[in-house]
Amino acid sequence: MTAPVLSVRGLRLDFVTRRGVLTALDNVSFDIAKGEVLGLVGESGAGKSVTGAAIIGLIEPPGRIAGGEVRLSGERIDNLAPDALRRIRGRRIGVIFQDPLTSLNPLFRIGDQLVETIQIHTPLTQAQARQRAVDLLTEVGIPAAEKRVDAYPHEFSGGMRQRVVIALALCAEPELVIADEPTTALDVSVQAQIITLLKRLCRDRGTAVLLITHDMGVIAETADRVAVMYAGRIAEIGPVHDVVQSPLHPYAKGLMGSIPTLETDADRLVQIPGSMPRLSAIPRGCAFNPRCSKAFDRCRTERPEPTRSGRSQVACFLYGPGREAPQ
Repeated sequence: MTAPVLSVRGLRLDFVTRRGVLTALDNVSFDIAKGEVLGLVGESGAGKSVTGAAIIGLIEPPGRIAGGEVRLSGERIDNLAPDALRRIRGRRIGVIFQDPLTSLNPLFRIGDQLVETIQIHTPLTQAQARQRAVDLLTEVGIPAAEKRVDAYPHEFSGGMRQRVVIALALCAEPELVIADEPTTALDVSVQAQIITLLKRLCRDRGTAVLLITHDMGVIAETADRVAVMYAGRIAEIGPVHDVVQSPLHPYAKGLMGSIPTLETDADRLVQIPGSMPRLSAIPRGCAFNPRCSKAFDRCRTERPEPTRSGRSQVACFLYGPGREAPQ
């Protein structure tokens, strides 16, 4: 078997404050293979975006990686110097942010921004870089790319700006693309177009994609596998069909049950009581135990570790060799 494009092992991220150390990520582990889309899903505050930021070294003090490691195609990158990591971002790792306006300089033409990025990471000349910019815009579905390459960001719609940001992320043909809520600010029809584009680019280029979102519809349409996060830990990870259709962890069941469907006639959707805990008040044991209807004594004192169940891994005492409560 070939090595995964991205391998995260035991990642721990702390924020040092006057009131003590707050742990934002606790023992997070996952892999992404070449050409695979891994969806990272959970409520706001679960740790999704900060996971992506930690992988590419965008955590500012007082945040710090306190444990674990991140490997890109077998090479460890979490301990690199800032300059070395900056060279990897953009060239080997592309990033797509939620709001395209924060990724594009409103004072410069689209083509100038693409050409600059291409020339930073490749040995192409100015003319070659401009032609590559036009080719990228065409590939991501910008009509009349030869003319639109000289337009400014404000001359594009939200969906078209997001296509430009995707083109920016692909400038240097990266091995990995981290897409942080890439469809949140777009209407439903444009969301579908962006999802189709990401899937096609992943398939055609063999790029590994980490798709961070709170939208399970986007995950179901796009991802090959999905990781469900809660309070800085991965509660469940497995093939997208298994997790969406037959979730194991009580939190994952609550998330999937809250999605409306045309197949069943339900008066009310499933509701998860309570809310995500603050970093300063993560409960002892399983972080989900105060909101879980199946919690028992062990859940309130011990932190469950991921265990294999079918094709998935789940961090819950209801599964695995030492399970102590009926399902």
